[in-house]
Amino acid sequence: MTHAHFVTAYRAGRITVAFDPALTGTFLSARLLLPVFMLPLLGSGVALALLGWLWSGLALIALGIVAPRLIKRAAPHFLLTQMLADQKLYADVQHAGFMRVTGVDVPLT
Repeated sequence: MTHAHFVTAYRAGRITVAFDPALTGTFLSARLLLPVFMLPLLGSGVALALLGWLWSGLALIALGIVAPRLIKRAAPHFLLTQMLADQKLYADVQHAGFMRVTGVDVPLT
């Protein structure tokens, strides 16, 4: 299914899209480079806690633990919204294979 056909059919309500939540979270985490951003945040939190800024450090550590989980939980909705606007992302998600499109407008090929 081409991107233009996908967008038209989805907006018309003729298809539904389902994602594998675990694989979607992993895909988005890798695409956004979450570990690259979260590890320094966790390290800064530990450093602040060791330097005496205990509550600030613990807040940063909590943010570093909770933020990736929230991002992964919202991954299916985020990816669907972005796929409607970005043809390359649609192709990447289709190639990754964790999206299932069902409905009356899905071609058999």
